[in-house]
Amino acid sequence: MKMFDRRLVLLALLSAPALLAAQQGADAARPVSLDEAVRLAQLNSPLTVGARNALRTGKLTEMNALGQYLPSLSVNYGASNFHGGQFFQGQVVPYTGNPWNYGKGYNASLLLFDGGQRWFSYKQAQAGQEVNAEAETLQRYGVGAAVKLQYYTVLQARELEAAGASAFEQANVALNASAARVKIGAVVRTDSLRAVIQVGTARLALLNARAQLRDANAALTRLVASNVPVTAVAADTSDVPRIDVDDDALQRMANDGPNVRQAVAAFDAAKQGRRATVTSQFVPRVFVTYGYSASAFTSPDFNWGGGPAASTQTQYAFSVNYTLFNNFSRELANMQAIVAQDNAEAALRDARFNAKANLAQLIDQFRTAAQTVELQQLQISAAQEDLAAQQSRYALGASAYLDLLTSQTALDAQRILLIQARFTARTAKAQIEAFIGRDLK
Repeated sequence: MKMFDRRLVLLALLSAPALLAAQQGADAARPVSLDEAVRLAQLNSPLTVGARNALRTGKLTEMNALGQYLPSLSVNYGASNFHGGQFFQGQVVPYTGNPWNYGKGYNASLLLFDGGQRWFSYKQAQAGQEVNAEAETLQRYGVGAAVKLQYYTVLQARELEAAGASAFEQANVALNASAARVKIGAVVRTDSLRAVIQVGTARLALLNARAQLRDANAALTRLVASNVPVTAVAADTSDVPRIDVDDDALQRMANDGPNVRQAVAAFDAAKQGRRATVTSQFVPRVFVTYGYSASAFTSPDFNWGGGPAASTQTQYAFSVNYTLFNNFSRELANMQAIVAQDNAEAALRDARFNAKANLAQLIDQFRTAAQTVELQQLQISAAQEDLAAQQSRYALGASAYLDLLTSQTALDAQRILLIQARFTARTAKAQIEAFIGRDLK
């Protein structure tokens, strides 16, 4: 019996440092609220940064399309230096004029008529910017959902740690009770052996839960781009989400969500692109141009071209441009634009059906998980009462240790199911928010 007690003490001493080190590693992380974690991730994520940069580029694309209504302007200036001589009638004749020669000019060109191609291109750029805006919304809420998922993973790990600590404590209580009864000969030694196994199992579950917490903290730290380890606020562990919006309102939000709005904008951009393609390929283009040039300025020394010009030229031009045949290139471009519009229309139709189907699945997932949370809380209360009764009966010798072990295992299983249900409810709500593109408080 003494050898058996020594083994119990040795097992406790060996495991205590590992448990303490694991706990200290988790406590070293800086707690951050869920809102702060989402804000930091949306600010630093490469996905949201890329989406914001696409908006910046899209704005200049709009300006470029609108600027096609303005004339194009250009200026030119040149200076050259001549020296040396040339071979003339058998003799080298030196260059006798001013060595510096200058030239300058400016030109302007304006497209008078294009059948509306510039206008359609501008509307296409506007629609493209709408696509960028909805893409930015999608990325922002997508990153937010990913952060919430990881945040809830940290909370889940904390709940598993708490459940493991409780199971470990109860296993130790059972071990002490069985050891005391073995000493007085009330039960056989196998009860203590089973208790030792139960303590070891609970200790291992606690170690795994704390390792999972450290891993979850590391993943959360990476998402929020923090230079120091961060973790979820412990006060949020018991939070159970709610959705105070009816199904009809959620469906309207989904029908007007960023996925559908992006598909609508993409379809509009494809339509405007087809119109721009048709007008640019099949409508004549009328241009007017103006140009002025001056040359043969000379000077003995470089002076930026001052002085009268020896030659000037002013030009006005009016032109009509239409391609009669370009090896079916315009027919190919027109067909590609038509196909792009058809594809965008099909994508829009699918986005609308997808809004209905996905939202229904997410709502069912959330409600099932929320009801499971309520049910598991009742199950845990019943399991705790059963365990307390079995502990009292075992202490009085009215039941076997196997009955106590069964009650303890049942309570542990119910706790795990509650933790999983909470995690599912939280993540389902986060996915619904990302899908409709708005927060549900």
